[in-house]
Amino acid sequence: MKEFQLRRDEHAAATELGYVFTFLLGVLLLTMFSVWAWDIETATRSRWNENAIEANMDDIAAAIERADEASRIEGASYAESVEWRHSEADESRFKLVLNDIQISLVDEGGTLDTSVLISGTGSGSHEGEIYLGGADKIWVVHDNGITSIQLDRPQS
Repeated sequence: MKEFQLRRDEHAAATELGYVFTFLLGVLLLTMFSVWAWDIETATRSRWNENAIEANMDDIAAAIERADEASRIEGASYAESVEWRHSEADESRFKLVLNDIQISLVDEGGTLDTSVLISGTGSGSHEGEIYLGGADKIWVVHDNGITSIQLDRPQS
């Protein structure tokens, strides 16, 4: 019969510790990769929001300039719709404000405030304030000497 004798062997414990440290290193690297990927995704979303808002503001400012051109014609009325490009920002907190020198976007809950200067060369004044929650189109209207922005299609 074989006789068994217990020995004090610490090689297996060292190997086991190596496995544990390798596992922890993998968890650390995966966590760092996840945070890095999340930062890239967040930065990309922010850049897309800013680009969409900038394009929207430029389109609306161009429509206001065209309304100003039409305002120089005696007795003319003008209306143009501008498609609003949606972003991932909370647009229910966006407010567009038009005055005689600029059109401004006020983000009441964030950092996306911006404005675009307009020439103001029309024969009338500029006014308007609208909230953009759920808006697909912005109407730029010149009627009775006032260029305004509105969400509803003007009635003739």
